[in-house]
Amino acid sequence: MEPSNNQEAAPPLAMGTVAPDFELSSSQQPRVKLSELRGRPAILAFYPADWSPVCGDQMVLYQQILPEFEKHHATMLGISVDGVWCHKAWSQNRNISFPLLSDFEPKGDVSRSYNAYHSPEGVSERALFVIDPNGRVCWSYISPITVNPGADGILRALESMEPGG
Repeated sequence: MEPSNNQEAAPPLAMGTVAPDFELSSSQQPRVKLSELRGRPAILAFYPADWSPVCGDQMVLYQQILPEFEKHHATMLGISVDGVWCHKAWSQNRNISFPLLSDFEPKGDVSRSYNAYHSPEGVSERALFVIDPNGRVCWSYISPITVNPGADGILRALESMEPGG
């Protein structure tokens, strides 16, 4: 069941904010550390839960347009409070090739650092962040939890980082 939208949530981290560094377990490799991705854009897609309909549609969409993200040399990362084994099973089931990171223990710690944690339900908000090559937030958005935010905002943010963008 999808959690209800938290109308009193803090706004996501603002443009220009230094993105909080983190190191999380991954469905694709042992651990991913955000600071090790410096020098290229990163897309952080926080989502409530594996196996939920909206989350599935959202992550499958990002898988389908992954080549567009890669044209901008961006690294795509999905993040939820689900465990790494759940991520592995779900990514195999949905054919998701980008890393899904487990913000499991301490639960929601990274989500909280991005103002993207939904305390009443104990899950991540449906929040998007584009991090520039210098490690700063270039764009952020928190979607209503029952709405797939799509990729238009992500693509516009990536394009704005291009020379002449």
